[in-house]
Amino acid sequence: MLIALAAILLLGAILLPQVWVRHVFARHAHERADIPGTGGELARHLIERFKLDGVSVEQTEQGDHYDPAEKAVRLSSDNYAGRSLTAVAVAAHEVSHALQDAYGERSFRVWQQLASLARVTDRMAGVFFIAAPFLAILARTPLALVALIGAGIALLSVRVIVTLVSLPLEFDASFSKALPILRQGSYVADNDMPAVRSILRAAAFTYLAASLMSLVNLARWVRMLR
Repeated sequence: MLIALAAILLLGAILLPQVWVRHVFARHAHERADIPGTGGELARHLIERFKLDGVSVEQTEQGDHYDPAEKAVRLSSDNYAGRSLTAVAVAAHEVSHALQDAYGERSFRVWQQLASLARVTDRMAGVFFIAAPFLAILARTPLALVALIGAGIALLSVRVIVTLVSLPLEFDASFSKALPILRQGSYVADNDMPAVRSILRAAAFTYLAASLMSLVNLARWVRMLR
């Protein structure tokens, strides 16, 4: 009974942040005639305003993000073409990541290096978990399986570290950069600032949900060693 209750609470802790983020975005995604431009237009304006030479703005189906390798702010179709509070707030948030990159902020550089490493270790971990049972049979010893799974868990741990390291970056992008930009530039009305703050908070907490999912995936593989 207690195990079942703990499992339900854990599932709720994982799913609720994701549900809340989607709810906040959808709540403020309706078109507004009083917003002078789309999210894509605001992103381009901010890139020009802050002289972020070489940074482009693109529409994507892969979710809103900033790609430091390609120097591209990528926005989902709704946020790229939409005139909503969600569109302008998310656009400002992603441009703020471009600012972190342009300013050479140390935390962004560390995250970038870890993210590059995580892409490699993710692929390696996938190979390990697929090959581990076959290699263990060939080695004819349970210790070989334990060693292989342990190596895979170590590789998977890099992704957990990356998602956790990203959290301070997300809050900095939302509240130290995007919020002041939107307020001081009068890009949204004063009475809309509480809603904008909620959207930016949701944008930052998107990565909290990712961190929780990474930790759960890691826990599954740890249990294999018990």
